[in-house]
Amino acid sequence: MVDLQSQYAKIKQDIDTGIQEVIDSASFVKGQKVAEFQAHLEQYTGAKHVINVGNGTDALQIALMGLGLKPGDEVITPTFTFIATAEVVALLGLTPVVVDVNWETMNMDIESVRRAITSHTKAIVPVHLFGQCADMEPLMKLAEEHHLYVVEDACQAIGAKYTFSNGETKQAGTIGHIGCTSFFPSKNLGCYGDGGAIFTNDDELAARMRAIANHGMVVRYHHDMVGVNSRLDSIQAAVLDAKLPHLDEYISARQRAAAFYDRAFANNNKVLIPGRQAHSTHVFHQYTLRVVGADRDQLREGLAERGIPAMIYYPVPLHQQKAYRDPRYKDGDFPIAEKLAACVLSLPMHTELDEEQLEYITSNVQDLLAQ
Repeated sequence: MVDLQSQYAKIKQDIDTGIQEVIDSASFVKGQKVAEFQAHLEQYTGAKHVINVGNGTDALQIALMGLGLKPGDEVITPTFTFIATAEVVALLGLTPVVVDVNWETMNMDIESVRRAITSHTKAIVPVHLFGQCADMEPLMKLAEEHHLYVVEDACQAIGAKYTFSNGETKQAGTIGHIGCTSFFPSKNLGCYGDGGAIFTNDDELAARMRAIANHGMVVRYHHDMVGVNSRLDSIQAAVLDAKLPHLDEYISARQRAAAFYDRAFANNNKVLIPGRQAHSTHVFHQYTLRVVGADRDQLREGLAERGIPAMIYYPVPLHQQKAYRDPRYKDGDFPIAEKLAACVLSLPMHTELDEEQLEYITSNVQDLLAQ
């Protein structure tokens, strides 16, 4: 699904040099490399504040902690997403409220959000699934109308751009009150371990979240709030800082691969190519087909037999997960999410895909669908 070795080979000298500098300095935690990467990421995204943390899940948890939400407060999130989005809500004693998604873009459905808002709702967590932004302009208007916070889960969409009706363009993760991203190795900007970041333009929120990530501490050994221990180590920062100048190049490579897939499957009525959000670019963390005229699982097995990996993101919506079963919801309440869970299939997608590989993948998909 990814080829990190080939990607590393192209920038080996930069990565090796950065790692060696950290080793030479022996400043492995909160070192100069972390500060440098933070500054460069702020410049790239346009976010006023970047707070580096241990992983994307920590970023989401610290963001919600920073908002000062209380047990029982409701947080709206899509039911078709990775579990971390609801996990942090539950861990903090908040109430996850799930909504359906759009069939084409697979992102949060705005009307479903509107219907889910109650007097207990305090925040909305849109997920920029697979690499494109949710429809943020109407979502932000809705949030403003009801005085709600918006925390973007941009863990799959760093580098994606959303254009508003007035022509203003913002990066994924910098539109809401807070944005979160992950640097898991397979992400579009990935480190060689775990890592994550929080974005905000709010000075007060930034100060609070920075303290929360550091044991609730502003002045050393003086703890003003309950916090956690979550930080990006210096070696991972060195890796990310070496990769960041190549991120747009990586995105372009993924978009070229996606365009190849699009052309290959455009006229095959057994699969649907990924729908595009009208106001967002797509950075293709995943390329996800909807298999509508064939057996999805049989197709996946056939591809595996031919040496082609394919993954199901995600086979079970949140409301059907055992850990998150809720009497408020029953099977059939979120028909689009349930339909997607039964038909999605993600093909290999990474920066090193060449035309020969893409031809091999697409021709085998076509052959198996024709059987």
